[in-house]
Amino acid sequence: MNARDGCQCNALERSDWHPADVLAALKKRGHNLAGLSVANGYHPTAAGKALKQQWPALEKLLAEAIGMPPQAIWPSRYDGDGMPKPRAKS
Repeated sequence: MNARDGCQCNALERSDWHPADVLAALKKRGHNLAGLSVANGYHPTAAGKALKQQWPALEKLLAEAIGMPPQAIWPSRYDGDGMPKPRAKS
């Protein structure tokens, strides 16, 4: 139970993967960020940006390489139907 708001929720279900965990999962499957980016027509640094900011197309690409849906890796970026949430305006 979260003492601050009284919510009984599993923090692990709601938190995004740490970027290092995404990188490790890719490496275990023989992939790297630059290789995935270039192989799919993006700049070599593009996939790395998806680790830190919302980019649905690249999140999908990374998730497919890991073998999971993107909403399982970045739940804060997707709604209950698995659709990307609108980006926050800065």
